[in-house]
Amino acid sequence: MLDTYWWGNVDRISPEAPVPVVALKKKDHRLGGAANVALNVKALGAKVSIFSVIGSDDEGIVLEKLFREEGISTEYLLKSNKRITTNKSRIISRNQQMLRLDAEITKELDVADEERLISAVTKFIVTEQPQVMIFEDYNKGVLTPEVIKRVIELCNQKNIPTTVDPKRKNFFSFRHASIFKPNLKEVREAFNIIEENIDKPVLEDIHSQLKKELSHSISLITLSEKGIFYEDGNGAKIIPAHVRNIADVSGAGDTVIAVASLVYAATRDTELMAEVANLAGGIVCEDVGTVAIDKAKLLVECESLL
Repeated sequence: MLDTYWWGNVDRISPEAPVPVVALKKKDHRLGGAANVALNVKALGAKVSIFSVIGSDDEGIVLEKLFREEGISTEYLLKSNKRITTNKSRIISRNQQMLRLDAEITKELDVADEERLISAVTKFIVTEQPQVMIFEDYNKGVLTPEVIKRVIELCNQKNIPTTVDPKRKNFFSFRHASIFKPNLKEVREAFNIIEENIDKPVLEDIHSQLKKELSHSISLITLSEKGIFYEDGNGAKIIPAHVRNIADVSGAGDTVIAVASLVYAATRDTELMAEVANLAGGIVCEDVGTVAIDKAKLLVECESLL
């Protein structure tokens, strides 16, 4: 998806309605959603390709241009006249988000586009032999249950790790994935958990419930300001968050899944994966808007804190 930012100042209230008047100063476009995950992967030095279905529209042209500028392959990015490119427009004043406007189609892909997407992924896996496949779900209709099922099956046949950042709609569709990374809010909603005190025993029980539903390998649950939890069958641990000057939490989950995926693909070390992803998610929260992780800064923190 495309993230559009309108920056300006607020000095008065509108005479037409009790709303602030934003005097716009500049506008910029950024890679958002799954595109931000790809951007984070690229920022860490990996080769990355993006798979999605976007619209044949101006926003799609801008999105492709941003991909090319960042060196992210769009060879398998599909266009459809039946969809529009998701664009989230944010109006920001003094580092505060005043309003967000979403232009999108969220209905599921039709069968034809679904098959085109699965064929593109299949071709990529056969020709490129990737080391990890990331599923970034935003409930926009691209990751349908059929797409999820068939791509995970194919990856498992080829011994390619699959990592998942889910949303509520398809929460239990990602069966047999390698790493399942919900946040605590998503887990609460999925299992109707009302208990306030979420400690390690509760999280271990959540992992057991997830394992029963998904038959996945590793649970990686982000806990906001409390850090991150993992369990992989050999051990479980809550890794506390580090103290930060938080400016904006948007995009932090994208960074976490990107970093976790790469560290796991490179090392198969679950604890190291969780430690580094926990640091990375905190670092990007210090900037306003969606930003990719700074590799040099992450390495410095890893050396000093891990």
